[in-house]
Amino acid sequence: TEEDIAEVVARWTRIPVTRMLESEKQKILHIADRLRQRVVGQEEAVEAISFAVRRSRAGMSEENRPIGSFIFLGPTGVGKTELARALAEFLFDDENAMVRLDMSEYMEQFNVSRLIGAPPGYVGYDEGGQLTEAVRRRPYSVVLLDEIEKAHPEVFNILLQILEDGRLTDSKGHVVNFKNTMIIMTSNIAADYIMQRFQNINDTNRERVYESARGEIMQILKQKLRPEFLNRVDEMIVFRPLAKEQIHQIVSIQFERTVRKTMQRQGLDGKLTERAKEYLAGKGYDPVFGARPLKRIMQKELVNEIATRILEGKLKKGDYLTIDASESGLQFNS
Repeated sequence: TEEDIAEVVARWTRIPVTRMLESEKQKILHIADRLRQRVVGQEEAVEAISFAVRRSRAGMSEENRPIGSFIFLGPTGVGKTELARALAEFLFDDENAMVRLDMSEYMEQFNVSRLIGAPPGYVGYDEGGQLTEAVRRRPYSVVLLDEIEKAHPEVFNILLQILEDGRLTDSKGHVVNFKNTMIIMTSNIAADYIMQRFQNINDTNRERVYESARGEIMQILKQKLRPEFLNRVDEMIVFRPLAKEQIHQIVSIQFERTVRKTMQRQGLDGKLTERAKEYLAGKGYDPVFGARPLKRIMQKELVNEIATRILEGKLKKGDYLTIDASESGLQFNS
């Protein structure tokens, strides 16, 4: 049957059966909505990624290139890595369908060969390349290259080959196909400049500050990276700093995706009141670090308290926890 065939192919390719049997066209048309459920306030990035996937699926992209290639720039904690994870989950039904490499580990020339594997006779030859082997094992994946600006110049020759030909030959002579990957590179170029510019950002000057910063960041990027490399990248996107009301949305997303799911595994359930969301958003908001502090605040004030109550026996299977807030902090009512 169709299901049996799908199951066999799913085992080979690591593409889940549900994704293979779902109406592909309908799914692809709604990609932007699905990504917005996880990534807040980054319309340009979500749209750019969505159109790249649609072009690829409609057969309107270059045949021998990856699905898409992007450089994500901008402040920390605004959703660059989260968008890569959301995309992996959407395309391959698993947010771990991601090959992630920290490019600061490839700053020296002698480390560059680790991407495609050590030459014959050298230590590590049998292990294969850290990039080529990962993609060979998982040909359907999001390839996330963090801090691309720190990579040695020779790394860009390797990446240029991937962006132009959609393939790479490893040290053992195996040709690794990158045509079913999405290449996302993040960069902290101009990090100090961004922190300085966004420190005094507010609702009245947000758009003006962002636009002027974006122009500056693009100029710095063009000075740092070779033009022939940048010309092969589909799009370079500067992520926007988050406003406080967007942090409020992220509180809801984080609670539903992590805290509530973990509670449900323990046979519990619960909800955050609007006041609790407001309280956590207020404490977790930082114009420079975006949503970064939020995760720590939620762990410290929310998850730690729930864990303590479970261990003390105050929360038992079947309990429903309502989390509210007052001036003194969060209040837990079960």
